[in-house]
Amino acid sequence: MNKKITIAITMFMLAGMLLSRTAFADPIPNIDIQIGGEGETPGTSSLSLILLITVLSIAPALLVLMTSFTRIVIVLGFVRTSLGTQQTPPNQVLIGLALFLTLFVMAPTFSTMNEVALQPYLKGEISQTEALQKAQDPIKKFMFSHTREKDLLLFMNYTGTEKPESYEDIPLTVMVPAFAISELKTGFQMGFMIFIPFLVIDIVVASVLMAMGMMMLPPVMISLPFKILLFVLVDGWYLVVKSMLMSFNP
Repeated sequence: MNKKITIAITMFMLAGMLLSRTAFADPIPNIDIQIGGEGETPGTSSLSLILLITVLSIAPALLVLMTSFTRIVIVLGFVRTSLGTQQTPPNQVLIGLALFLTLFVMAPTFSTMNEVALQPYLKGEISQTEALQKAQDPIKKFMFSHTREKDLLLFMNYTGTEKPESYEDIPLTVMVPAFAISELKTGFQMGFMIFIPFLVIDIVVASVLMAMGMMMLPPVMISLPFKILLFVLVDGWYLVVKSMLMSFNP
């Protein structure tokens, strides 16, 4: 598991380097600076280490915007809110579960990036520029498969980008925000479906209490045990995680 987490973090670094290079490709010329002696292993020079540390600082943003993390954490948040259990499960548990589910969903993409870009670069077979170019295709393919055409057209029309022939021609500066808002919409749609059965329980409990003349008793106090019981009986966490995993199938 530690190896998988290390590879995942490295993939986020490559994605950040790629995104930064794409965003500033026009105004900043390509300057090749070499620090260290000849024959030095790629990725071990002082400049490379500084660059990796810099990219690591923006890794959380890359994790949120370029992976399945956004949709997963939104759906888990809706589950807790619909149950009405306040801070149970706590934020640390939800974020941790979302992280590991993200690593599980993104494992094929990270594996491809590792094979075609990271390993050849570390072995000195390709340059840093070539590694970044090869690393962008798997992550672009994942984002494109879960991005709505309407969202892509929004940013393409705003930037005046011509209609590409394939997803490989779409710049990351367009793909990332389009993917992010698509994930937000999908997450809210799934959250709405989760809310419905719990809302029905709240309405039924409130109606019964009003009919019994117990209007001063908060309906939440009575409905909460029933909602938890229903969620446990139907194996709610299994169904929620299964639905999220299936939603990422191409």
